[in-house]
Amino acid sequence: MIVSNVWLNDRFYTADSLEIQVKFAKKKVPCWKELSTCCMLGSNAVFEDKQKKASKSSIHLRHCKGNPTEIALLKFMEITHQNVNTFRQKHHRIFEILFNSTKKYQLSIFSTFESDQDDRLLVVVLGAPDILIDKSKEIFIDDQNFALDEMWRRKVDKACLNFAKNGERVLAVCDFRLDPDIYTVDYYFQLNEKDEPNFPLDNMRFIGLVSMLDPPRVGVSDAVDKCKTAGIRVIMITGDHPLTAKAIAKSVGIITTETIEDIAERYGVNVSSIDPNVPKAAVVTGDMLKNLSNPELDKMLRKYPEIVFARTTPYQKVKIVESCQRLGAVVAVTGDGVNDSPALKKADIGIAMGIAGSDVSKEAADMILLDDDFASIEIAIEEGRLIFDNLKKSITYTLSSKVPELAPFIVYVIGNIPLALGAITILCIDLGTDLIPSISLVYEKSESDIMKRPPRNSKKDRLVNSNLILLSYLQYGMIVATAGYFTYSMIMAQNGFLPARLSGIRREWNSKSVNDLMDSYGQEWTYEQRKILERTSQTGFFVSVVMVQMFSVLVCKTRLNSIFTQGLGNIALNAAMIVEICLALFLVFTPGVNGVVQMCPLKISWWFMSIPFGIFLFIYDEIRKYFLRRNPNGWVRRETYS
Repeated sequence: MIVSNVWLNDRFYTADSLEIQVKFAKKKVPCWKELSTCCMLGSNAVFEDKQKKASKSSIHLRHCKGNPTEIALLKFMEITHQNVNTFRQKHHRIFEILFNSTKKYQLSIFSTFESDQDDRLLVVVLGAPDILIDKSKEIFIDDQNFALDEMWRRKVDKACLNFAKNGERVLAVCDFRLDPDIYTVDYYFQLNEKDEPNFPLDNMRFIGLVSMLDPPRVGVSDAVDKCKTAGIRVIMITGDHPLTAKAIAKSVGIITTETIEDIAERYGVNVSSIDPNVPKAAVVTGDMLKNLSNPELDKMLRKYPEIVFARTTPYQKVKIVESCQRLGAVVAVTGDGVNDSPALKKADIGIAMGIAGSDVSKEAADMILLDDDFASIEIAIEEGRLIFDNLKKSITYTLSSKVPELAPFIVYVIGNIPLALGAITILCIDLGTDLIPSISLVYEKSESDIMKRPPRNSKKDRLVNSNLILLSYLQYGMIVATAGYFTYSMIMAQNGFLPARLSGIRREWNSKSVNDLMDSYGQEWTYEQRKILERTSQTGFFVSVVMVQMFSVLVCKTRLNSIFTQGLGNIALNAAMIVEICLALFLVFTPGVNGVVQMCPLKISWWFMSIPFGIFLFIYDEIRKYFLRRNPNGWVRRETYS
């Protein structure tokens, strides 16, 4: 934040103009001494470094301690006056009222003034113009005091509006002297129970206005646009003047349409003549907000998609958060000051600023934004959605192998056929071939629509839902299981046991006493021969699951995009697929190892029997995702989008 303009002597001065800075420094501008005195004494900000002399160009780069407004005043005074710290040391602060969002001003009382013939205590007040102008009786123009009549009030208001329309924050500068017969250095200044001071505040002298510009960071507008595209509503709540708030909101894209005031100004008519249902954006002040009931506030938030709240109090910030929560929204609040703490605490997630944030706000928040950049929040949202997506993909892939693992036992019991997959072989799938691919899906990059989706319903859209289970079990899982049984049946058939012969022979097949079991062609099989064939068939089932699961992990790479759009850029996944095949080859062909895991070597042709099923799975899922993209509200999306 920097000081951009000064209104003094009914004139506007550009603060960053070298010519004006020289005039200020040489005190060639009337009333400048009084305004600079108030700005130097009223600001509590200090330089953290110990430089006694610094070039004017480097002052803006010096690190300071204090709030942004006071830091801006300090740097401006250091440029124009120099030796602010030395000036402050010659003045003794007796009493102070810190700024808060309720009073909207800060006040300090000083004694012992440099080159000052007036021994009365000086009260320095900095705050909101609309508050301080009501407490002022005089205005300081051309080094003279004039009554603050309606003419001067209109001029001050016009200057404030001028600054506010440009998105500048306006600070009024006032001072006054206390009666020396009552208020001395020994007087006990304090606030009463109603937080009111025990000295008068209704006879101030209005000196001038200082406007400050806090330009939005690069990337904030893009971040706001992305948030809106992602269905995230951005509401601005500030203590600034309504016009300042509106100008800033428009500059970053929070407000993109006309408010009712804008429409009235465009047509040159009174606001009351405009239909209130026409505008889709609104700027609501704290004075308007305190007269709204909760249902009325809820209605207003529903009515205006783009809304800004200005001149709000801490209580009103909490009230807005509660209203959003009543409407079913998950609310994140950002803030850096003590006044933001109640809203940060009330929000579903409070985000404090790590650099400019106060200790109280950091304590109240759930998260601290280290770089104080709103764009980082948008990046965090995208990263959070990516993590959620990738977890769903990993779970979908992992569950898809559970049907081919469970089906052999169901068919074994119901169909009375030899077991198609052993317990140890299942462990080889779960703890071996499936493990690395499922982990590698976590490294998948985000899909193109990730920040174009509306936020998920936190009460309904769980990590594992019915659609995901149906997709994993009844679609992917059934195709994988079918591929496994196809290879199993082909191996059995090529060795004499056609599918019809397998049904109902479980007891004879597993009986050690039966050594003359006949196959479909009348050949007799001993118990040992049958077990070798069973192990071979189970190995074929295992290999089929592995081969089709490679296609399964490819279709699990995306939830909506085509694999041809997503690409194969996930190096971890590509490596995992290679490791999966190598592990399967190791388990099947390594002597000794295959005996432990109850497998045996297979013919090369048996390895590729399940490939058509993998291709079918791939084509089926590409078609499914095509209909998901083509008809976002269709039946396919409702029933199969996980």
